[in-house]
Amino acid sequence: MRAFTPLRPFLRAPATTFSARSFSSSPAHSVARLILTGRLGTDPELQATSTGQDVVKYVVATSYGPRDNRQTSWFRVSSFQPEGPQRDHLLSLPKGTLVYVEGDASIRSYEDAEGKRQSSLSVVQRTLEVLKRPHSDSFPPEGTQ
Repeated sequence: MRAFTPLRPFLRAPATTFSARSFSSSPAHSVARLILTGRLGTDPELQATSTGQDVVKYVVATSYGPRDNRQTSWFRVSSFQPEGPQRDHLLSLPKGTLVYVEGDASIRSYEDAEGKRQSSLSVVQRTLEVLKRPHSDSFPPEGTQ
């Protein structure tokens, strides 16, 4: 007699019983999610799209590497928040605020004014958390009291 192994029943199972997405009845979709932790490079601005929809746009700067050779990347983020407290809160954040942003990322190609092919990374905010506000100018710098 052969020894029982836990894999034995699966080896005899027909291939049709295994499904790549057996946990969901919805079709598979590709997702490009981006997580950024960085500082606001500008104050968020309210703008209108060509269809008249309001969008809040801002820039998040992330830095990495050793202090003497630090590299900074700049990410443009769009937020399609409805009117109300969430949008007002986002618009009140000053430049330098440390934020955690989750967003959907996509790369778009376009032709610039000179006819050259360019590409741009677009990030649409899903969530935003304020981690730390910048120091206020009203306080004296450390060691000057």
